[in-house]
Amino acid sequence: MVNDPGQVTRPVAVVVGEAPRVDLVDDAVAPVMGSRARGGRRHGLGHAGMLPPGGPARPYTRPPVSRPPSSGRVRVGVAGLGAVAQAVHLPLLARLTDVFEIAAICDLSAGLRDALGERYNVGADVRFDSVERLLDEAPIDGLILLTSGSHGAAALAALDRDIPILCEKPLAYTVAEADRLAASPNADRLLLGYMKVFDPAVVEAGRVVADPGAGLGERRAIEVAVLHPTSESQLGFAHLRPPPTDVDREVVGAIRAATDGLVRAAIGPAADALGDLYGGTLLSSVVHELSVIRAVAGDLVAVDWADAWEATPGTPGSVLLAGRLADGTRVTIGWHFLADYPAYREDVRFHHVGGSVELRFPAPYRLHEPTRLRVSTGRNEVRREVAFDSIEEAFETELLAFRDLVRDGAPPRTGIADGRTDIGTCQRAIARLAERRGIAIGGEAAALAAEAT
Repeated sequence: MVNDPGQVTRPVAVVVGEAPRVDLVDDAVAPVMGSRARGGRRHGLGHAGMLPPGGPARPYTRPPVSRPPSSGRVRVGVAGLGAVAQAVHLPLLARLTDVFEIAAICDLSAGLRDALGERYNVGADVRFDSVERLLDEAPIDGLILLTSGSHGAAALAALDRDIPILCEKPLAYTVAEADRLAASPNADRLLLGYMKVFDPAVVEAGRVVADPGAGLGERRAIEVAVLHPTSESQLGFAHLRPPPTDVDREVVGAIRAATDGLVRAAIGPAADALGDLYGGTLLSSVVHELSVIRAVAGDLVAVDWADAWEATPGTPGSVLLAGRLADGTRVTIGWHFLADYPAYREDVRFHHVGGSVELRFPAPYRLHEPTRLRVSTGRNEVRREVAFDSIEEAFETELLAFRDLVRDGAPPRTGIADGRTDIGTCQRAIARLAERRGIAIGGEAAALAAEAT
């Protein structure tokens, strides 16, 4: 899927529409895969602000629309009106009317724009078919970027205009895109949408692990297990709009071609066999687990082993990763698509010589359903357990953190550096898997693999 992507000469007017099915429920409308997308994995239609491959990005020179700061609420533009917008962000923004105003929306589908514009009282003159038009014409204080696939080009377009961004994951598909974002003088104006970092149970887990008085002692291992049923089973309660049928096929084809180019820039010829795994499962879902591990214990510095398999052809299947933190802690991550599993389940366990810290996450779209934290300590067959949960909604706390970034310049808790780190980890995982299978690796992943040897 790429030659060096983010190098673009001009913007293409594209924003995502909703696909008939979202297999990775955390996705802001599932990622676009190219022609390899298979039977059970019908993906989102596109990327807002996806720019075609080419030469170096042209600097933004046109003066933006006048944006005098609003005196009260934060005026946001919402780009991408798919699953996460409909089930999470738009309802929360509408509920937080004392804090936010939905000042503009953007999507490739006119039907989605009109239906959701009417529902959320967004005027017809501020419903856009491209991120570029929204950025240039809408009187907004910030952008909430919820489109599928790489967000590198659209995020850079917003930063070039000094517009703060709440950017859904993945930040980008390539390290090069992330580096271009990091080079922006406005790089600290991007909040990356790793909402689990804002979960009160994750915050408490981090506090406990860092407390020498907790009695946990040296950390030995981290175990992650994600059991992922279909998104239909998780999103039925949300009453999403029907999949749009009014998106131009040529635009969709151009978006998919650009996406293919980005993935090929990231992992080279391995994109043919492993592109869906890279863009679909790792960058679109496993990165959430990486963000939780980082928030509590730190970053993976190495991926030592990787495996992936499909029990049912045409489904995301299963992924197993083994890696290490800088202190030598071993990390295992198991991600499994289980079509008929009763309910989404995600467990993250931190095992220390003196006890364990365990997190159990509910389905991400079910707002105010608490994550359960359990801390177990003791010795000599005497166990002490402390439980913690809160109905405070992580997505809502994330939105309020975005308000603080826009209004007060508060530093983002999750940002470009985190996204860049996770892109590298996902590329290392692909390189390990390609090595085991005898698949040629290239692009950025080949360079990272060479550094690791």
